Amino acid sequence: MYLNFVKNGHELTMMTQLESEYGKIYQQHGIKVIDCHPSKKICFNTMKMVRGELRKSNYDILYATNSKSIPNCAFAALGLDVKLVTYRGTTGGLYRHDPSAYLTHLHPRVDGIVCVSEAVRDDVRRRVWKNRERVVAIHKGHHLDWYNKAPADLSEFGITEDDFTIICAVNARPSKGIPVMIEAANQLADIENLHLLLVGKNMESYARMITASKMCNRIHVLGYRYDAPELIAASDILVQPSISGEGLPRAVMEAMGCATPTVITDTGGGKEVVDDGVTGFVVPTNNPSLIAEKIRILFRNPDILENMSKRGQRKISEEFSCERSTHRYLDYFESLLGK
Repeated sequence: MYLNFVKNGHELTMMTQLESEYGKIYQQHGIKVIDCHPSKKICFNTMKMVRGELRKSNYDILYATNSKSIPNCAFAALGLDVKLVTYRGTTGGLYRHDPSAYLTHLHPRVDGIVCVSEAVRDDVRRRVWKNRERVVAIHKGHHLDWYNKAPADLSEFGITEDDFTIICAVNARPSKGIPVMIEAANQLADIENLHLLLVGKNMESYARMITASKMCNRIHVLGYRYDAPELIAASDILVQPSISGEGLPRAVMEAMGCATPTVITDTGGGKEVVDDGVTGFVVPTNNPSLIAEKIRILFRNPDILENMSKRGQRKISEEFSCERSTHRYLDYFESLLGK
């Protein structure tokens, strides 16, 4: 998205870690990069650097994207004409009675908020005091080229080409619903060639549940993996069993980009991307039986699986492209500036 801003003729300055992978990419594309990455919410050195840069050049938009950069940018922009825009990626956790909220999105200096999904936007609009129309949803843009990678070789887990593989790729927090996924797998134990990959941090905390499952020998706990997209591409289905707090799960977008159908719950923004019965299945939260039922449908009907694969990938390409996301951002920025 940032590179597309430049391609569209806009000047861009990034304040990030100069020697990071992204920092180097920005510099290669002619973007000015300032080595600045706040380690805490109130960092006077960061405020000084941001304010100095804002005074040095005529910036229209100051875009702050995390809980540490937002308060520092908000205080740095006091008394200046620049429009401060913040980014919000999750539902919940933002409350009017919480003093810390006034350091971030409820800070009076904030001019607008970009949310990763409509679910997040609706949640934030209930929290802000004014200018609700300036709280907008802009989905992240994607390129299908990002997912043009060779599928991982699953034979290292004892999985063959004749097996049917489900993947659940999340960092295992309570909101992610891993117990729901394990119970759904337990109900599918009669499918002898079915396997489940659990990818992400903290999966080992569910070892006792996995050991007690009828599927225990075919549940593979992989932990954090750098090749998660390749594992998703090699799987037949991705399941996102979250029970709360989702903004727009990246793994769901990756799966659709890889042409891997998804079974997701209706919490958060996933249902804005997955068309139930068309590009995947959407089920209520905390319902392992229904997740198991949808998996059986896809297992028994290869034609439905293939059609969902193609439709999901096409939807990512047509409705969630980087170009479309870029233009929505630019239109929003211009609306804040009165252009």
